[in-house]
Amino acid sequence: MFDQHLLQLNDSHLHIKFADIDELSYLFSGKLLLRSEIHLVEEHFQELVTSGCFTPIPSIKKKFFQPQCQRCGNAERSLFAAIPCQTCNKPHIYCRKCIEMGRVIECEPLYCWNGPMAKWQRHESPCSWDGQLTVDQQRAADRISQAIIKNEKEILVWAVCGAGKTEMLFPGITKALQLGKRICLATPRADVVRELLPRFQQAFSKISIQALYGGSEDRDATAQFIIATTHQLLRFQHAFDVMIIDEIDAFPYHADPSLPFAANRSIISTGTKIYLTATPRQKHRMKIASKKLPHIFVPLRFHGYPLPVPVFKMCPALRKDLEKNLPPMAFIRWLKKREHPDRQLLIFVPTIALAEKMKAKLIVLLLKDGFLKDDFDLVSVHASDQDREEKVNHFRQKKMSMLITTTILERGVTFPSVDVAVLDAGNRVFDEAALVQIAGRAGRSPKDPTGEVLFFHDGKTEAMVQAVKSIKAMNKRGGVG
Repeated sequence: MFDQHLLQLNDSHLHIKFADIDELSYLFSGKLLLRSEIHLVEEHFQELVTSGCFTPIPSIKKKFFQPQCQRCGNAERSLFAAIPCQTCNKPHIYCRKCIEMGRVIECEPLYCWNGPMAKWQRHESPCSWDGQLTVDQQRAADRISQAIIKNEKEILVWAVCGAGKTEMLFPGITKALQLGKRICLATPRADVVRELLPRFQQAFSKISIQALYGGSEDRDATAQFIIATTHQLLRFQHAFDVMIIDEIDAFPYHADPSLPFAANRSIISTGTKIYLTATPRQKHRMKIASKKLPHIFVPLRFHGYPLPVPVFKMCPALRKDLEKNLPPMAFIRWLKKREHPDRQLLIFVPTIALAEKMKAKLIVLLLKDGFLKDDFDLVSVHASDQDREEKVNHFRQKKMSMLITTTILERGVTFPSVDVAVLDAGNRVFDEAALVQIAGRAGRSPKDPTGEVLFFHDGKTEAMVQAVKSIKAMNKRGGVG
């Protein structure tokens, strides 16, 4: 019925000729989509619905008079609103929770593919990486591979910052591709997706890999291996055999119930979930302690050196300095006497406004004393910065010496040789996990495995104290403390 059909993409006026319905299966298998996201002309779309290949499901259901969004799982009444519907000429409720992914409204169904399922290729030798794992990395990699081969439900990989979690995944992903499985690596932040994509493309050079995040060039999600932000999982249902969730402790994943909801729905019933973290939250530690969550622990960085232990620097006038958008004088004194001034410097601040305003003040101060080459030797970056990808890449390429950032760069990014300073480390945005991750940005290269980490504060917080205790405990457990 559908052989040799000419199907049109509404939004781009392109015409694509599908050999048969099996090709449609690669385009739509495992997805949960609005009609506006299914780019087929209406005639052919309706044929697919009539034949049962597309199944409509109510987008918002009511249970005990309480609405629930079937895409994101939202059931909070305050996150629903009503608008007049031009099609039905009456008001309908819609979900405000996932509105950025396209509006889910009760009079318009979601569609899932119910036709032939995609048959993913078995690859004999998919991995082109020729590196070598350490003993600890190999032990973790073997455990991950075992979980995939045996279709274990879940496993947590607890590995310190800089342990080489990405490389530990290579053998397991290799095994999954050899078995013809489909893989998704989901991470909370788009910056991490952009960093991971070239690393996996290099390690699996013959495999089609797509990156999905807000504004990404890849949109059709037809690859066997997908790297995506966790928000993109809202568009999937029973799509993946292996779901790797990176940084499960990170915001927003741990704080937004819709993201675990989407991750659980995105995997097939016999699939394997692999959680990655350097700083597991209390709920995961309790599950590990009660043996309800299988795990593998890697306490040592790949180069064998310890995690840098942060040094506290008391700044009594910190509040006054920050009100003027100035760094504390203790920071300036330390910066001018740094032991390794050739290292780049990552400066973490708690707010976007402070990142922007302090940049200008700091440039004036440091240019005057010759600690910067020019106005472009120090930049700021944050979540709202449209140029943040370019700035981070320039910093990685050492085109600038200092970068002021918010917690957007607390994890998932690697710079080979940096010192790290946290200004106002006692601010509530810097919880224990964030501070441990921030400290983990230093000393990541075997050529420069140390790096200084300083917390500038006007009073120690529990988070600061616990972060240092956690780092020291990790180093001791790894035999380097």
